[in-house]
Amino acid sequence: MKCLLKYPWVKLPRNKVPGGKGLMGAWMRLAARAAFRKGEGHYCGYDNPVVPGMWVGGIVGLKAILGLRRRDAAQTAPAEEKIDFSNVEIEPLFKDFVDFETFSKSDFRAVKVLACEAVPKSKKLLKFTLDDGTGESRTILSGIHAYYEPESLVGKTCVAITNLPPRPMMGIESCGMLLSALHKENGEERLNLLMVDPHIPAGAKLY
Repeated sequence: MKCLLKYPWVKLPRNKVPGGKGLMGAWMRLAARAAFRKGEGHYCGYDNPVVPGMWVGGIVGLKAILGLRRRDAAQTAPAEEKIDFSNVEIEPLFKDFVDFETFSKSDFRAVKVLACEAVPKSKKLLKFTLDDGTGESRTILSGIHAYYEPESLVGKTCVAITNLPPRPMMGIESCGMLLSALHKENGEERLNLLMVDPHIPAGAKLY
């Protein structure tokens, strides 16, 4: 009850008083007439939006609001997606080892997609304009148009190898490679462009 007292209260209009029969209905009406508050309320550790028409007040009001909010949260919480990997095929792992010195020569960086567009006269290629943290934009071409529309990738944070030698493709110089994950599902090839947390800044090195 004490946690309710630190908020300013105003009288609840009669037309907002809840109905109900019997003893519980009487208690609800009594609690409803006690107090009413608009805005965002924080009641005993629970955040509850209080909108016009919602009644609060007294211990009955507190219990009803907390119980209602918690039930609503459980009912509206999105069901966890179940992913079926039973029909997935992946490439066998390499048996040959790579020494750490060789691996460390590849420069993996987080990059931000500034712009992305389809390459004219190409069904597969997308042209990425990337922020790699150097202050100059980087262009990388990737053959993933069958899996993504270019506009859906703008603003994403991806991973690129930035120290590959430039490679001309369709008259455009591609400076690096974006990382993707490949697998087969029901015999069909699937590709997912590797995207990371947007809080990672452009140019951050991946180890």
